[in-house]
Amino acid sequence: MTSVLVAAVVALIVSILVGPKFIEFLRANEFGQHIRAEGPEHHSSKQGTPTMGGLMILFAATVAFLPFSHYTLQGLTVLFATLACGAIGFLDDFIKLTHQRSLGLSGRWKMLSLVVIAVIVSIVADHLQIEHRVFLPIFNVNIPLSYGWYVFVFLIIAGTANGTNLADGVDGLAAGTGIIAVFTFTAMNVVSFVRSGSVGQRNLTDLDLAIFGAALVGAAIGFLWYNAFPAEVFMGDTGSMAFGGALASMAIMTRRHTELLLLLVGGIFVIEALSVMIQVFTFKYLGRRVFLMTPIHHHFEMKAWSETKIMVRFWIVTGILCVAGFALFYRYYFGHG
Repeated sequence: MTSVLVAAVVALIVSILVGPKFIEFLRANEFGQHIRAEGPEHHSSKQGTPTMGGLMILFAATVAFLPFSHYTLQGLTVLFATLACGAIGFLDDFIKLTHQRSLGLSGRWKMLSLVVIAVIVSIVADHLQIEHRVFLPIFNVNIPLSYGWYVFVFLIIAGTANGTNLADGVDGLAAGTGIIAVFTFTAMNVVSFVRSGSVGQRNLTDLDLAIFGAALVGAAIGFLWYNAFPAEVFMGDTGSMAFGGALASMAIMTRRHTELLLLLVGGIFVIEALSVMIQVFTFKYLGRRVFLMTPIHHHFEMKAWSETKIMVRFWIVTGILCVAGFALFYRYYFGHG
């Protein structure tokens, strides 16, 4: 258990220490954010702010995780999914920077890349003999998915990665909500580890996932030191998609079929994605807009909420949803691993 705390502290220290030099490097090479013209007008002041800060998070988390890991296949798979989704985001950021535009990797290539990640995660899950089912809490029902489980895995990974990406639009928003969500899954795995048996006979898979989650949380807190309003650096798609990969793969690899809990733990990302879907649908078929601007955090910006108010209130909502998710986990998931 000590390794969980140490991994978090190491990642935090590494992240804070490398931050200034990394930001200086980004500035020197003019790796600055390109702001969408159709976004909130006051965002134009953020033009040129260093981006791809997600690299800093991934570096610190990986450096902190590997020395303490027990190298279980589950832990390494979560690391892979996180880095792979981060790589897609990095390519997206890099194209934006090299082409001097706010649009990067095409949606088609993003989806194809996410399919590849989902296939690899599915192969590992089959090797680990993870059952093709999902557990529905409260009703205590296991729903068999058969071959539909592979589609389910893709939807989890693609949906979560895109949801976290949409939340990255206000200083500190994606990092803060991501920290709370990953911390929740980390806590779930700590509880699972403690309850998996007597000392010396406990399940190392739970511990490995907890160590990874703690390392990612520590690294992200260090990043948040520089990302809080007004941000000195943005995580970019590199960081936001990496968070999605981490959350999705942790939900899949946790022994107790916690995939549906993502609807609560990642609830703020679901809300962000739904706001975009609702806006597109109503404008296309009804000729009207429900929100002033989407994703939904921009709607509140247009209503003159400050970025700090949006950030803190979204953190609070995320915290409430994560507490609900953890409560369901603690009440219903033991005995269904």
